[in-house]
Amino acid sequence: MAAKKKTKMDLVDCIYAKTSCRLSAVKSIVDLFLDEMRTALEAGTTIELRGFGTFELRERKGRTHARNPRTGETVSVGRHSVVVFRAGRDLKNAVWKIPAETADE
Repeated sequence: MAAKKKTKMDLVDCIYAKTSCRLSAVKSIVDLFLDEMRTALEAGTTIELRGFGTFELRERKGRTHARNPRTGETVSVGRHSVVVFRAGRDLKNAVWKIPAETADE
């Protein structure tokens, strides 16, 4: 299975094709939605989209002996937060039957 990617503009175009809204309005709404998600996550708020999934912050502990993969240099990494996505039941069920990429392809 080839790697497929859908960009923000691809999503805007799909929504635009399915609605009677102007393209600029759809782009603004998508941008506002993503900005609100970013603002909520920056504030430490969990975002739950029923049927789709949940975005939440998890704290990663720091390490004194991490490695910069580009230079190989040993660096220290402090405690930090990462965004984690957990798929909801409906999304899990929808993608359950999608075949995984096999090793022989």
